[in-house]
Amino acid sequence: MIRPIQKEDFNFIYGLYMHPQVNPYLLYELMDKKAFRPIFKDILKKGIIYIYGDKEQNIGMFKLYPHTYRSAHIAYLGGVAVHPDFGGKGYGIKMMQEIIDFAEAKGYWRIELSTATTNERAIKLYEKAGFEREGVLRNYTYLKSEDKLLDELLMAYLFVRS
Repeated sequence: MIRPIQKEDFNFIYGLYMHPQVNPYLLYELMDKKAFRPIFKDILKKGIIYIYGDKEQNIGMFKLYPHTYRSAHIAYLGGVAVHPDFGGKGYGIKMMQEIIDFAEAKGYWRIELSTATTNERAIKLYEKAGFEREGVLRNYTYLKSEDKLLDELLMAYLFVRS
């Protein structure tokens, strides 16, 4: 089940973004709750972050950001994360399939994403879900806490159009 985040989801979203196993692969540096609140308020207002879960629990999250104008058929997929408590149980591929179905229902013809070239687990998941490698952005992501630049792999899922 996919649903937009709500203000009551703050602790789950914060906990996932700041989880030590997840944080190195997501957008934000480690920070306390007070520093994260304005970020959460902004992403809540934009309506681009979704929770993946079942009726009892939140399992993961993702951001689906629509492009505009001549690129309005494209959505950027980011912030994809399954809480480590649910890792290795098949939720990642289930979530990816639901994201693809969700994007198709919204009328997108292409989903783009990027991930650190060192994030082999995510790359395998995306390829299993049907995403293809398109290129590499060199020295693209800067991890301030580690004073380190990472290359990002560009990937895309293309919907078959008849």
